[in-house]
Amino acid sequence: MTAGSDPASSGQGPQSSSVPPSLRSSVPSPAGLVLLPFRALRYDAAIAGDLAALTSPPYDVIDADGVAALEAASEHNVVRLILPRDPSGDSSDTDRYVAARRTLDRWRSDGTLRPDPELALYVYEQAHPTTGHAQRGLLGALALTPAEDGIVLPHENTMAGPVSDRLALYTAVEADLEPIFLVYDGGGAASDAVAAVDARTPLVDVRLPDGLRHRLWALTDEDTLAAIAADLHERKALIADGHHRYATYLQRQAERHAAGDGPGPWDHGLTFLVDATAFGPEVHPIHRVVPGQAAEELAELASAGMHVQELPGGVAAALDELAAAGAKGTAFALTDGARAWLLSQPDAAQLTASLPAVRSEAWKALDVSVLHGFVVPTLWHLADTVDTVGYEHDVDAAVAAARRTGGTAVLLNPTPVTAVAAVAGGGERMPRKSTLFTPKPRTGLVIRDYRDD
Repeated sequence: MTAGSDPASSGQGPQSSSVPPSLRSSVPSPAGLVLLPFRALRYDAAIAGDLAALTSPPYDVIDADGVAALEAASEHNVVRLILPRDPSGDSSDTDRYVAARRTLDRWRSDGTLRPDPELALYVYEQAHPTTGHAQRGLLGALALTPAEDGIVLPHENTMAGPVSDRLALYTAVEADLEPIFLVYDGGGAASDAVAAVDARTPLVDVRLPDGLRHRLWALTDEDTLAAIAADLHERKALIADGHHRYATYLQRQAERHAAGDGPGPWDHGLTFLVDATAFGPEVHPIHRVVPGQAAEELAELASAGMHVQELPGGVAAALDELAAAGAKGTAFALTDGARAWLLSQPDAAQLTASLPAVRSEAWKALDVSVLHGFVVPTLWHLADTVDTVGYEHDVDAAVAAARRTGGTAVLLNPTPVTAVAAVAGGGERMPRKSTLFTPKPRTGLVIRDYRDD
């Protein structure tokens, strides 16, 4: 299978975020980017205990061992809501979702979770104690718009399974348990309001198990909220993380309107909105591993269509050379952990012939597009499938996987946010696993419960 025919990389295939027009006919469609204040449901530390034992990573990065560890940390850990188990031990999904609703109801009734007294937009910060990097943005209730409106821009495809799971859970609990993550090009009143909270005492100031310092402030002043609303209205935002949850929001909204429920809290979804130009995320590449394929052989094959240079100095030196070459154009580093090669300057004629003509220049310029659309199928003569080309989120893991499988780690430069936005703005989807925005919002600091809207 080539990159042009792989649903995950081509943009064809399952698109569970595409709600049928018949379901959307009565759904309200805001004219701009709208982030409304809400009344957050938050842990009461006096009853629930230390937040360090109560929060979790996002649901989609927790494995079975992680679930068990979080459950062991506290009987009130939020993992019991986002990845619930059926208390009877039955495997029924329906019972799991009902269990989550019962848990949420119980925690509300016993005071473990309490709604804040006022509607607010919340400024949320995640700061690294060593690097000094701080990501800060607004938590609010986002007015939902489909991708075709060009306001909230997805850059990845979604699959039916995760959306079906989240939809069943969110329908059962009638709450947004964790936010999606959007970025935008900012400046203006919203960014000013986010920056100004340093002079105020936060609602939350805690170091959590992810090693970051998390702080939370509430914005309730009507003039400030009005200025933020006016500033955001004409902007567009890119989904950095949470494509499946956003698809869930849209599907939930469409179903409620189709059922005749009319306007309601389902017209919005819990969202973390970050000005990428002021307090933006760090953007990391997602590296590739080609198991069972020797790096030296792949380097030789690549020389038929790219400039290939063996690099002295090991992996660390290769990363420096990769970054320098990436500043000039497309580049990759191949390594087996002992030797390394730099691939750069793809042959223009061969590249044009390999990449789909219908794709935009922005899409064709992506390193991941060149890798999956040209290098893998054309130069290496490999099927571009997840079994042939795997993924690792850091260099050490990619190199370890290459050594373990007798294969090759393919190291990439990060994709700039501007490049992601350019592709998304044109209505296209990026090849699978193109980029990683960090840090992701911590789950459990705030919940948006319909009963509090």
